[in-house]
Formats: sequence, C-alpha cells, structure tokens
Amino acid sequence: MSTTSTAISAQNCSLKIATGSASGVSITGVTVGFPTKITAAGFSNGDKVTLAGLTGADAALLNVDAVVKYAKSGYFYVDIDTTGKTITTSGTPTATAITYTAIANLKSFSGLDGSASDIDLTHLDSAAKEFRAGLVDNGSFSTEVDRDTADAGQLACAAAQTAGATKAFKLTLSNGVIASFNAYVKKFNLSGQVDGVYKSSLELKVTGAVTWA
Repeated sequence: MSTTSTAISAQNCSLKIATGSASGVSITGVTVGFPTKITAAGFSNGDKVTLAGLTGADAALLNVDAVVKYAKSGYFYVDIDTTGKTITTSGTPTATAITYTAIANLKSFSGLDGSASDIDLTHLDSAAKEFRAGLVDNGSFSTEVDRDTADAGQLACAAAQTAGATKAFKLTLSNGVIASFNAYVKKFNLSGQVDGVYKSSLELKVTGAVTWA
C-alpha cells in the first residue's frame, strides 16, 4: 500500500535575532485564565512582547516579557496562568514587541535538543533505581551560513558574541510554526576554501524556555 509523504520542506525557513523594540501598543483588555487573553492589535505568533502598566492586585503576574500565541486580529494569548486573579487596564498599559533582523544565507540548522536532568530518588528500601525528572536544559542551536560581512543579522550575532549578551531569537519554519528562545552566541567562526565562499558556523547556547507558536 502506498502512502503520500507528509514531510515538510525546510526551504523558506528563517532565523532572526532581536535588534530593537517597536513602539508600544495600547492594551485595551485582559481576560484572565490560562492562557491569558490580551486585547491589543498588530501582533503575530512568536512575537516576544513586554507587557507593562497593567493594574490590579495581581498585575505583577502579567507585567512581564511573554511570547505571543494564537494571535488574531486585535488580540493574542500568552502562556501565563491568571485564573482567578485580578488584573485590570485602568491605567495606560502597553504591549511592546521586540523587533528582529533576519540572519542571511542560512544553509542548515540543528538543535533545540535539550533534555531534563535526572534526580536520583533511590533509597535503602528501593527495589530498583528511582528517578524524577529535573529541570530541562534546552541545549544549543547551531546553524551554518554563507558569511556576509555586511549583513545586519550576521553583524548583530557577532556583536552579541563580543558583548557576551543574551539575545532573543526566532526560528520560523516553512509551515509558519515558530520557536522563540533566548540564547547567547558561543561561537561564530569563519572558514574558506579553494573555489568556495566564506562560511561560518553559528552556535547558540539556549537559556530558559523555548516557546512554540
């Protein structure tokens, strides 16, 4: 019996690095729950936003950086549990998106290969070794690029490595699925050969959670 492959082409995916912030957009409503609904226009899935100026007894839960999910015209959701909490928009709250710059000439990538640590719970009454999952280390993300010393995205990566800065990154797959994560640049080398172009291996160390949208 023959079947049709559902494989997804890797062509037209992109990797972007955060390079600035857009203007703040007014938040006109909050619907508590999980996930939390934010009424504010102009955002897309995978956008990293800073929420600020929300009021109410539990506003601190939401006045944070978050990743946009399930975005529609005029609203979006964030994976923050505000069920039963008091959060209002009586002030002038805003949602400010990070702006990203594409890293040019992406050739291949791999990573987001993290795993949880093992917490050993074995004791003298154990019949066999016992474990519990610990914190997840989300590993690394590596990509090969054709080097362009004038490309803004590649220049931003080099600057981040020099500064030792943690930056937001956004990987957009060809089917529109987005992975957002923070990372610092561990390596950004340069190589060349006869009858070839300059190439670089970009290695990122992921810190914190990876959010898929």
